[in-house]
Amino acid sequence: MVVLSLLLLMSGSKLMAQQQIYSYTQYGDNLTPVNPAYSLLDKAGSLNFMGRKRFVGIDGAPSSLLLSGSLPIESIGGAAGLYVLNDQIAVEKQIEVNAFFAKSIQLTAKNYLSVSLNAGIRNYVGNYSTLDYYDPQFKDDIRETSPNIGFGVMFFSDKYYLGVSVPELTIRSLGTASVQQANYLKSHYYFTGGYLADVADDIKFKPTTLVSYVNGSPLLADFTGTFYLKEQLGIGAGYRTDKRASGIISITTDTFRIGYSYQFGVSSNNLGAINTATHEVSLNYRFGKTGERKLL
Repeated sequence: MVVLSLLLLMSGSKLMAQQQIYSYTQYGDNLTPVNPAYSLLDKAGSLNFMGRKRFVGIDGAPSSLLLSGSLPIESIGGAAGLYVLNDQIAVEKQIEVNAFFAKSIQLTAKNYLSVSLNAGIRNYVGNYSTLDYYDPQFKDDIRETSPNIGFGVMFFSDKYYLGVSVPELTIRSLGTASVQQANYLKSHYYFTGGYLADVADDIKFKPTTLVSYVNGSPLLADFTGTFYLKEQLGIGAGYRTDKRASGIISITTDTFRIGYSYQFGVSSNNLGAINTATHEVSLNYRFGKTGERKLL
């Protein structure tokens, strides 16, 4: 683990800075942690789980667990819920817990505007002294818990959505010990978009995008296209501007969705023989008003 930790930390400006808080391959099926206003696209309640692992087989490799849930409040055109992130890479770990409330207003017969507010806590731990206590670069550990607040805005209908959000709005940066310059504890900005098109009687196509930015790191953009066959089998592919591509497969029913994605580097600068591929698994359960399958 120490070897991997040193490798990741010393190359952090390139590798770790690109790991945005909520940048995951299957974002098109669960954007609520990125923009809680998205929860209003579904009239049903939902529970979601996402697990993500990079450098499979290497101790201390980057991993993420993301849990979220929401309940509709139909009487006011709103929704409320919770999402929890556990993100770890080598000796750095962040746990974030947020509650949110979202409310929509009807603009036309099929178009809505929704807004959301989220609030919670963010806990960051960097155990740098476990790498080499006698090296002044790694002698100071970081332990910090700070409040978090964020907001989101989304325009949507039954065919599209467009949104902007800042789910982590931070007034100050954190510490100096982290080589990645505490990107986790900076403000993160997101733009999202998606459209659901009818290609044939039993085929639908959904292009989506997720653009993320944090000060001090390159702008990252994800582009994904997914075909749905008979509203059950989803097959998709994506590209991210840090030169990573992905393949996605999912199975959807009225109440369950199971997804798997495989993301891999397409640049000649990948880390030698180390497997830089990322595996991601998602599970979704819908309850309540589930008369229509949720594809958007």
